[in-house]
Amino acid sequence: MLYPELFKQLEAVRWDMDKDIPWASFDASKLTEEQAQTIKMNAITEWAALPATEMFLRDNRDDSDFSAFMSIWFFEEQKHSLVLMEYLRRFRPDLVPTEAELHEVRFEFEPAPALETLMLHFCGEIRLNHWYRRASEWHSEPVIKQIYTQLSQDEARHGGAYLRYMKRAIQKFGDEALAAFSKVGVLMASARRTAQALHPTNLHVNKALFPRDTVQSRLPDPLWLEHWLDTQIKFDAVWESKVVERILHNMSLLMEQSFKTVQELNRYRKSLSRDMTPATGTAPVAS
Repeated sequence: MLYPELFKQLEAVRWDMDKDIPWASFDASKLTEEQAQTIKMNAITEWAALPATEMFLRDNRDDSDFSAFMSIWFFEEQKHSLVLMEYLRRFRPDLVPTEAELHEVRFEFEPAPALETLMLHFCGEIRLNHWYRRASEWHSEPVIKQIYTQLSQDEARHGGAYLRYMKRAIQKFGDEALAAFSKVGVLMASARRTAQALHPTNLHVNKALFPRDTVQSRLPDPLWLEHWLDTQIKFDAVWESKVVERILHNMSLLMEQSFKTVQELNRYRKSLSRDMTPATGTAPVAS
């Protein structure tokens, strides 16, 4: 089991919201209205760890080890929402999300293949780590800069934990896991070809609720994410390339291959599709 070891590792580096956040350093002159509004949107977005956890537990009923790890992930992700709300409560109480606004992002995600979902969230942690690093640079107010730094480090650790479960899945499921991971890896490393930000909170997860079937679509300002990325924190091609590089680097280590480009990862995905036979019990991945 991975859960006991991961618990110890993450417990050892867990930060304290009262002791490790420099609340007394707040400088009101360095917080703009537009910055404060983005903090509210991120607080609500982080609350979506609740339905994501419900999805993980539902779709991994046969995996008690991973389900137990969700107790750590869920706690730390909800803590992200909480610390952002605490910042607003202290310094911009008029912007604290209402319970109704938070509850709006709790909706059912449709069942999906567990391996693909695992890879999707692994890539999501890498992307969010980079988003929050950039957000910390964009902000000038010292307390929120520190908060975003803490959050980015948590997301990196979560990605590392997911990677451990991905390695275990390859040992257990072989080509089925490799096919699932490479398929989603190609998607999530191809953000420059899409009009939307490729993160789990911005992907469609419930057809019956379309067009309000993404977390972002259920926020008070559904268009805020693209504006935050493009205009405010300026998550440009240089930063996007950092995300792609990290995804490809980890896929290279995971699959014991060398992927310098998304095209190389896609060729590997296609080769797996050709090699897999009906005897594996897995349908070939579409080209």
